[in-house]
Amino acid sequence: MTLDVIVTIAQRAIYTLLIVISPVLLTSLLVGLLISIFQATTQINEQTLTFVPKIFAAFLVIAFLGGWMFKQLINLAREIMTFYINFV
Repeated sequence: MTLDVIVTIAQRAIYTLLIVISPVLLTSLLVGLLISIFQATTQINEQTLTFVPKIFAAFLVIAFLGGWMFKQLINLAREIMTFYINFV
């Protein structure tokens, strides 16, 4: 394997990872922001109030988009195996 192939595989893996994880991260970010606004307006300063809704929202996103996420990771594994088979 040449360095170009390894860099291409690494770039593709990082890109796929960012695409797969972004729905969970964006949902957690949005839920955290909404809860922070709620805490600021009601002056409730409870640190643990943000954790449960974030975890629940992340679980829901994974439950709904888990199949798509898994397909993306399987496609990445196939591409890596194809690269490997072509160079062996």
